[in-house]
Amino acid sequence: MKISQLVMITAFAGSAIAMQAGTLEPIRQGCTISVGEKAGTFRLETDNGDCSGHKHCGTNMSDVSMTRFTGVSIADLAQPGAHLTATLAAEAGTFTCTGTVKDLELSGNAVFTPDAAFVARMEKIGFSGFDSEKLMAYAFLDVQSGWARSLKELDIHDITVDNLIALRVFNVDPAYVRSITSLGYDLPTADQLISLRVQGVNGEEVREIRALGYQPTLDQLVQIRIFKITPDFIQHMQARGFKNLTIDKLVQIRIFKLAD
Repeated sequence: MKISQLVMITAFAGSAIAMQAGTLEPIRQGCTISVGEKAGTFRLETDNGDCSGHKHCGTNMSDVSMTRFTGVSIADLAQPGAHLTATLAAEAGTFTCTGTVKDLELSGNAVFTPDAAFVARMEKIGFSGFDSEKLMAYAFLDVQSGWARSLKELDIHDITVDNLIALRVFNVDPAYVRSITSLGYDLPTADQLISLRVQGVNGEEVREIRALGYQPTLDQLVQIRIFKITPDFIQHMQARGFKNLTIDKLVQIRIFKLAD
């Protein structure tokens, strides 16, 4: 390839990213950062200005790791009048909250700047249709292109830019997917993985239930957790003389409180 051609291609690629960046406008909001409920975390709140009398109507996250921020610490929040700029830099973009400390809170104005390079990487993986608000959610949740690629490479059905957020919130990763498929189940869909993770389905409990003679489907695994069909509950019902109850019958017993 000639040098002139390489320069033209490089310039075109840069222009494409610049055009994408132009469509992804920065988001400007009010912001508040205070100490979170869990040790080592901050509570982050943003206000988009459409609160209709409510104090906060933007983002409200109570457990963002302090290690994700620069420019602010617990000691800083104990200094009334201190002027700070807290920065959360993520692959999807950069969020800054600039303001003044009062009553152990940093309050001021926030700017989120989307990262067009991240969008380009995600498009190469197969994810498109981003806007600035979705990218800000990705930044807060630390959604990374490498993690998204690792799920995409498993050929999980129906992963979208929207349910990637839920997959990240509930810590669905390749290791969890393999923990399910290693039990002999077909590869779950994205929505099934979210449901399984939300209900805390885990391989150990599945093996215990199977040891009692059951072969639950993926949907039944979710029901088992929702209605607390634990191995102890099954054994309790068997001890009462109910030896051949199906999972559906066990669910009905729980729903109608027939075991009480």
